[in-house]
Amino acid sequence: MELAGPPVRELRFDFEQMASLSGEDASQHCEGLSLNDLESPHNFRSRSGSVGSTGSSGRLQLRQRVAHLMACVEDVSSDDEIHKEVSRTLDEAFLICGKKLKWQEFRLHLVTWNVGTASPPPDVTSLLQLNSLGPTMDMYVIGLQEVNSKITNFLSDLAFDDPWSIFFMTVLSPLGYIKLSSVRMQGLLLLIFVKHIHLPFIRDIHTQFTRTGLYGYWGNKGGVSIRMSLYGHTICFMNCHLPAHMENTEQRLDDFEKILEMQFEGENIPSTLEHDVLFWFGDLNFRIADYGIHFVRESINNKRYSLLWEKDQLNMAKKTEAFLKEFIEGPLQFKPTYKFDLYSDVYDTREQKSLFWFNEKKRKPAWTDRILWRVKHLCQNASKEGEFSEEEQTIFVTLNNYVSHMSYGISDHKPVTGTFGLELKPLVSVPLVVLNPEGEWSAEHDVIIRYSAVPELPSSAWDWIGLFKVTFRHMNDYVTYAWVEDDEISSNKDSKQVYMSASEIPTMGGEFLLCYYSNNLQTIVGISEPFQILPSKTSIEKDLTQEENSWMQKPDDLESRDESEDRKGI
Repeated sequence: MELAGPPVRELRFDFEQMASLSGEDASQHCEGLSLNDLESPHNFRSRSGSVGSTGSSGRLQLRQRVAHLMACVEDVSSDDEIHKEVSRTLDEAFLICGKKLKWQEFRLHLVTWNVGTASPPPDVTSLLQLNSLGPTMDMYVIGLQEVNSKITNFLSDLAFDDPWSIFFMTVLSPLGYIKLSSVRMQGLLLLIFVKHIHLPFIRDIHTQFTRTGLYGYWGNKGGVSIRMSLYGHTICFMNCHLPAHMENTEQRLDDFEKILEMQFEGENIPSTLEHDVLFWFGDLNFRIADYGIHFVRESINNKRYSLLWEKDQLNMAKKTEAFLKEFIEGPLQFKPTYKFDLYSDVYDTREQKSLFWFNEKKRKPAWTDRILWRVKHLCQNASKEGEFSEEEQTIFVTLNNYVSHMSYGISDHKPVTGTFGLELKPLVSVPLVVLNPEGEWSAEHDVIIRYSAVPELPSSAWDWIGLFKVTFRHMNDYVTYAWVEDDEISSNKDSKQVYMSASEIPTMGGEFLLCYYSNNLQTIVGISEPFQILPSKTSIEKDLTQEENSWMQKPDDLESRDESEDRKGI
């Protein structure tokens, strides 16, 4: 169970009236109250300073009132009218608190790239904006198409991480990003990397894929998705590769509609369109209709891209297809990203042979590689004709940058990136687990971990706490681990302690993190601050011995060098 509050509705609530109630009166006053109408005490605690009287005494009073409210839940009445009235007053309280919540900006960088079965390039600094002078990204979402999926490569990638995943982990893990999740379907690959600090607030991670090639039996075309709850807001990322060629517009639309309908179908999670924010991107293969290749190229050479927008098949479809109208895209202020000669920014000059050795026509440039998004509350607002106020909206999406990257030439597509700012009110602000190392850590002795968990944590005997280097790549990249139940040494109402054996602690020491992994939630739900493990005496003595040996060998090396130079007549 997450610590998110319920949806906000228009209600009335008199906190001063609740302040005057005793515990017994409060119990009577709460008849008809449902648990679904209550927020967790942890969330109330984070909001209490903004409601009621000021100062610590006001916060204490509010906590007491909330405790009274929680105490009466067991005595709820079945009276529907009372239930509705109390729900209305509670939701008004949530609305009041929500207005005072601090907004948080979450920076997201999204990449889509058809890599044409190529290996990773030597450098992706500009692609990931790693030299940007602004704030660093909180999350990277990387969608690739046509990753090499020959049978030998694919089988190898099933057993081990594929070369592209390894490449991006190598680039991003030293910068403090962990691979949160990934999903692959033949040539389609979706990777998500996130800063360590956000891990406890990202939950309910699920992946899905939908085949559309060969009537749904082959995965060369289709979509892969990763969805999650980010600070209590539901977000879905969908990477698609749709059918090619100018004449297949209807097939592209049909396939995307099928993907939307089938993703997460039958699972106990929202459908794709029910997420607060849905990002749709990939090699969508929409082309520029009607205009000839010479007009298109001339317009591009003169940077008159707006002449081509109205004939872009996706833009035209958005005007007529109801399920596309709610998707938003930034202006196409960059050159069409397909089709280029390899390692060049020149459009398709090579002669291509088709069946029976007839020459194929050169491909007309097109914006095949796209990034779009859909915000649920904007759709609701449009359908309700302004009934919702801006105060009720808890997440906004801003596109800061939408560009192609012409310097990358490993395939006939240029990569496209979108940099977004997600302004959100955190609906989840308390981690499910807080954990810390106890005392001084080294391999000289067993070490202790202390942790505390909120009641809502669905704990399991398979939960574990891992010791990770600060540059760890993914959730299985631990140095060692302890089972929270099997290795427990003490427990009280506030916290528990588990131990790790000295033999498992790295002798060389260094900077590390502790992470609590929930088996039921299949993710990290708590992470410690970075801390130092001291080198063991054995490792220090070993280093000193090696250093002494190296110094002792130096005279011999110098002497042999002098003899060699004498022989050479130097």
